[in-house]
Amino acid sequence: MLDSIRNIFSIPELRRRVLFTLVLLAIYRIGAQIPNPGISADALAEFWQTQKGTIFGFIDLFSGRAMSRMTIFALGIMPYISASIILQLLQVVWPFLERLSKEGELGRKKITQYTRYGTLLICFIQAMGIGVYLQSLRSPGGARIVPNPGMGFQLLTVLTLTTGTIFVMWLGEQISERGIGNGISLIIFAGIVVDMPRGLLSIVSGLRTGNMDPLRLIFLVALMLAVIAIIVFVERGQRRIPVSYAKRVVGRRVYGGQSTHLPLRVNTGGVIPIIFAASIITIPQTFAQLVKVPVFQRISEQFNIGMPLYNLLYVSAIIFFTYFYVSIVFNPVDVADNLRKYGGFIPGIRPGKNTSDFIDNTLSRITLVGAVYLAAIAILPEFLITGIKVQSLPFIGNFLDANLPRWFTEGLNVDFYFGGTSILIVVGVAMDTMQQVEAQLVMRHYDGFMRRSRLKGRRG
Repeated sequence: MLDSIRNIFSIPELRRRVLFTLVLLAIYRIGAQIPNPGISADALAEFWQTQKGTIFGFIDLFSGRAMSRMTIFALGIMPYISASIILQLLQVVWPFLERLSKEGELGRKKITQYTRYGTLLICFIQAMGIGVYLQSLRSPGGARIVPNPGMGFQLLTVLTLTTGTIFVMWLGEQISERGIGNGISLIIFAGIVVDMPRGLLSIVSGLRTGNMDPLRLIFLVALMLAVIAIIVFVERGQRRIPVSYAKRVVGRRVYGGQSTHLPLRVNTGGVIPIIFAASIITIPQTFAQLVKVPVFQRISEQFNIGMPLYNLLYVSAIIFFTYFYVSIVFNPVDVADNLRKYGGFIPGIRPGKNTSDFIDNTLSRITLVGAVYLAAIAILPEFLITGIKVQSLPFIGNFLDANLPRWFTEGLNVDFYFGGTSILIVVGVAMDTMQQVEAQLVMRHYDGFMRRSRLKGRRG
């Protein structure tokens, strides 16, 4: 490992790429500390204590906690991610975008440009809403979050937040083009791991004061290592469908006659299904925060972390969106047509509809495994913290609460500093970045990080 790191800095081009990436990530973290003008920091911090489990808390995760401090990068990269997802969905229902996606590099550049325009529009709408919302808020102690509300504050908020997100998007594109790794993913990665020192200090403080049991800490570390190992195993997992190509004679040359495989990833959807599900499941609590009506407050209580209804809907939404997203990004009919066009076939399967049905059935089975895996990764940290509040179940709630173990109904009282989505993003981005560095080292005849077996990326 040390030799591989030394090799990175011995290659001038790779060294420049790595240093360029680190500098731009440092600029992003500096910008995430610059507060938006006109906001009371103390009142805002007090208010954010009540926002756990809402859509604002979820956005705060992807902004590197910039939203809870309302800095100039408060919107983070989420508007760009939202615009990208919307464009992907529109490619299925809008023939114009579908044609663009099939036009190669020129079509991809146009879609990227449309994504930027969509990001700008989403930023403007979100920043306008945040400006109006902040002016109407007071902290639980009664202090105004915006001491001097008015049109000036609102326009300034729209300008700073929109400009901040566009700048973050530009940083991500520069990292992807001139640095190492995927820039957008690395920005999210940097925003998540920045909380690691705070979590470690909290653990050390807990050990000193006696609030953290050493055995519980050992269990937490072992569990996190196990979760990371499972994520690495599943993210690298794929079902390889054998594909053979018939021989073709073109002039004096013979093409084809070789065998390869069609890789189908176990987790084709990546982290997108969790983002969809979390966005939907946090709507009731967010709505209850905005509309102070008793009936909505009671309903929103059932969507608190640990409630059976919350767990059931969250898991169901992750499974649904996994299938939904995979059906959008992977079309078995197009794959079968491309195989037939280039003389490829799956041994034992007739070309055409039979091939597409076989691919579709295979993908459906492995997608179920991927969906269950995503649901387990997403729900595990919340279960460790709060358990499952079975007493809220009608008729049998009290019976289950009295007979089930306390660790099941109350959790293990473990502070799990990284949620399932966070761990998945961190491990996935780290794997992708290491794969790119590995490829650069091997291309220049250096040993990579994995000498005996090459590191396989998530894209297969």
